[in-house]
Amino acid sequence: MAKNLLISSSGLNVHAIEYREAVVEIAKKYFYLSATNRLVIHIDDAMHYIKYTDIKSDIIFSDLYNSQGMKPKQIKAPFLRDCKNTINQEGILVLNIRHTSPKLQEELDELLAIEFDYRLLSFEVESGNRIALAFKNDISLITKDELLTKGKWLQEEMNVPMERYAELHSF
Repeated sequence: MAKNLLISSSGLNVHAIEYREAVVEIAKKYFYLSATNRLVIHIDDAMHYIKYTDIKSDIIFSDLYNSQGMKPKQIKAPFLRDCKNTINQEGILVLNIRHTSPKLQEELDELLAIEFDYRLLSFEVESGNRIALAFKNDISLITKDELLTKGKWLQEEMNVPMERYAELHSF
């Protein structure tokens, strides 16, 4: 994800938090994650880092998984609140959610609605994951044509099939 973000915009600075140093080494060796002053990698637990960082971000991508699956704390009030406090006034939290029961999904939707004042969008991807976008402030208005245009651009820049995900569904 860090590599694609850096490629997509030359003005973008990325702070990545990775729990395991070995994952960073593998990313550099096998996925050609380049050393650049626009990328800072913090070796830390994401929950700890988000709680104590002074850095304000435009966007946080939360994709916290280990060999057992999704890290449960990723969808709990304290972490979501810490993320909200870490993003700037126009910031967005993007959560990758997978393998949640309908009951857990309903609880998460309610929690996100409370923490982010119902400023939410979500969509499902083919793998079965659900991507939730939580906005600190109002959601920018965008027409479907504008969204599709941006989706096509992202698809070309990041080699990710964004166009078909342009159909967002609100909570």
